Amino acid sequence: MARNRDVALRTAGVLCAAAALTGLAAAPPERPGRLVHVANLHSDTVSVVDTRSDTVVDSVPVGDGPDSVALGPDGSRLYVTNSAADTVSVVDTRTRTVVETVGVGHEPSRVTVSPDNRNVYVANVAAGTVSVISTRTLAVTDTIAVGDAPLGLAVTPDGRTLYVATAGADSVAVVSTDSGTVTDTVPVGDGPTALALAPDGRHLWVSNLASDDVSVVDTRARTETDRIPVGDQPAGIGVLPDGSRVYVADSGSDDVTVIGTRSRTVTDTIAVGDGPNGLAVDPDGCSVHVSNFDSDTLSVIDTRAGRTVTIPVGDGPTGVTTGTTHR
Repeated sequence: MARNRDVALRTAGVLCAAAALTGLAAAPPERPGRLVHVANLHSDTVSVVDTRSDTVVDSVPVGDGPDSVALGPDGSRLYVTNSAADTVSVVDTRTRTVVETVGVGHEPSRVTVSPDNRNVYVANVAAGTVSVISTRTLAVTDTIAVGDAPLGLAVTPDGRTLYVATAGADSVAVVSTDSGTVTDTVPVGDGPTALALAPDGRHLWVSNLASDDVSVVDTRARTETDRIPVGDQPAGIGVLPDGSRVYVADSGSDDVTVIGTRSRTVTDTIAVGDGPNGLAVDPDGCSVHVSNFDSDTLSVIDTRAGRTVTIPVGDGPTGVTTGTTHR
């Protein structure tokens, strides 16, 4: 296991170094930059973290009980689910202000944006539905019944399929975005909470909060092909852009489990803050960002060396997203 980990870290180091050099050559210093956004459930804000300085550079007031965040593909808008207000705040990332508030279903939890930037999908955990918001009109265009307690969401690269973790049904619902209907369900572990789709779309990784494991779903066969034990109460999950590793935030054991996708075995365990919850992988794969709900911090894991940096954020951080925005 140690040898595989060393090889993986050396490879990641080369790729991250190349990405850094490319970034330096490609963009002027104060134009588009990498920011992390963290939803703070108890302070009704979103923390904006600059990845270059690892500091909070702004705090954006949103609705009541912000639970999850998603950045549009072009980086111009951030979507925030307000779980206690049954709304979604739409934030202009340039001005860092709320420009619209959209009513959705009861207790909106997770949110994601389609790859073509046309639709926003919102899982309403208490309503058993997914709200579809048009990014053009900022209005709900459809409400899809998906099953008991929907949480994690993932959209295929072509945008035609939406996967929904239904925690109350111990399954993943497969939704056709064209018809707005559930076309299949895949049984997984107990209490599926978060989803991460492999870059090639062939496999879906599912964190099962209640059974302390991760399901691997073959998206073509629509069946669970493997189940991997991890830490206590796995929550947020993400896959590196090269598809080599999966990172899982274990909210009950205060660590992050690293899974090698080829071997489908645990290759490392990294200590983070208290109650790790949300997790987001940087687009270049060099960092993994983990929100620590009980310690009000964000852990930044260097995927090259496994080292972490801890950043204080708001009260009760939950959802986290990272991507390129305009400063």
